[in-house]
Amino acid sequence: AVENQTHVTEFTLLGFSHGQPFLFVLFLAIYLATLLGNSAILALVFLDPHLHSPMYFFLSHLSCLDICYSSVTVPKILADALRTQATISYRGCLAQMFFLMGCAGTECALLAVMAYDRYAAICQPLHYAHAMSWGVCAAAAAICWLWGMLDSAVHTLLATRLSFFGAARLQHIFCDVPPLLRAACSNTHPSEVALHAASIFVGLGPFLLVIVSYLRILATIIRMPVATSRRKAFSTCSAHLLVVTLYFVTANLNYNRPSSGYSPAADTLVSALYCIVTPMLNPLIYSLRNQEVRGALRKAVWGQGTL
Repeated sequence: AVENQTHVTEFTLLGFSHGQPFLFVLFLAIYLATLLGNSAILALVFLDPHLHSPMYFFLSHLSCLDICYSSVTVPKILADALRTQATISYRGCLAQMFFLMGCAGTECALLAVMAYDRYAAICQPLHYAHAMSWGVCAAAAAICWLWGMLDSAVHTLLATRLSFFGAARLQHIFCDVPPLLRAACSNTHPSEVALHAASIFVGLGPFLLVIVSYLRILATIIRMPVATSRRKAFSTCSAHLLVVTLYFVTANLNYNRPSSGYSPAADTLVSALYCIVTPMLNPLIYSLRNQEVRGALRKAVWGQGTL
């Protein structure tokens, strides 16, 4: 009833039932690895002239985005892991959700742009310099960030219209749209519609663009007459395709899980994979699968002479 509702000042996060030093150490190690790996990618792209190309320009934005992704959630998780009761203020919850959703929308768009960049480079090499000029790249990156933040603003605005009981509890370790909707005691239909619409336009749309781009890329690679050219093209694209698959699968599980099979533990695990573990894996995948990144790393560590 409306009279039983009070203005919420904070949420209790039930993902941690009590202080858990093991989880603190685990998340701290993941966070440090994320910061180190993505910072290394940013440094390599900035310092190595061989990486001054559109592909690595977008990769540097992805690394910056992954640092933001982790920094939105993990520091608060680290603090909560050692507390007897984890809480977050109402405004802090909305702010965390805004930046988390903003990073999610931006990454979806950025991965699609990166797929188009590979398509243009492999399938239309004669027009690549014009199609992916530095002006186009800068505009595309700016649009990706703006797109993500506008999408996030819609979800956050709708979340401010939700009502909660005084002792509001979230079955999660951080604030996100699905746990907020489950905790609300008012009409959540507008937020649910917005979430489903975002799943289609912000999630599925870019994913389909990626699939179409890589189908065209695959057809072009198969027709390449020289085996070394095929291997180089496949090596360049396989890292990005692995990152795309990992991200979109975990994102879809996070925001489109059926309510009938809801499990707080499984939900927390999926969310952790989606926005905590994946940002750590991205630079590792690019370092292992991309010859140019490996070469730049060896050059930075061992010097010019070993290449």
